[in-house]
Amino acid sequence: MKMLQIGQLAKRAGVSGDTLRFYEKVGLLQPASRSDSGYRLYDEDAVSRIHFILKAKRIGLTLEEIHELLDIRLEASQHSCAEVKGITQNKLNEIDQKIAELTQIRVALKKLNDACCGHVDDDASHCSILEALADG
Repeated sequence: MKMLQIGQLAKRAGVSGDTLRFYEKVGLLQPASRSDSGYRLYDEDAVSRIHFILKAKRIGLTLEEIHELLDIRLEASQHSCAEVKGITQNKLNEIDQKIAELTQIRVALKKLNDACCGHVDDDASHCSILEALADG
């Protein structure tokens, strides 16, 4: 099996060496071995592991959630599909909650913004936005 040094893996995976060292530091990636001179050596599976991590990050999963999924992936026969779905369902619930909070913030901000005359020639001493924010 061909072993890759960190620079080779970084190039194949489309990330920087610093990214790989970070993934190693947080436990998402481990070198298969080290060369006699101490260089990290990775097997071909590391490329697909990096792609897995990058895809999971793109859909908003945290490093902890990615770590969980990687652990499940390594011992897939010992886990159920329901466990994996539970992780993504929890993430969906978090996103739905954030969307609801952001929607409430947007409504309140729009109400403040719409109430303001926004005239360029008026000074801000009677600005309705400032007054609304100052009122307890």
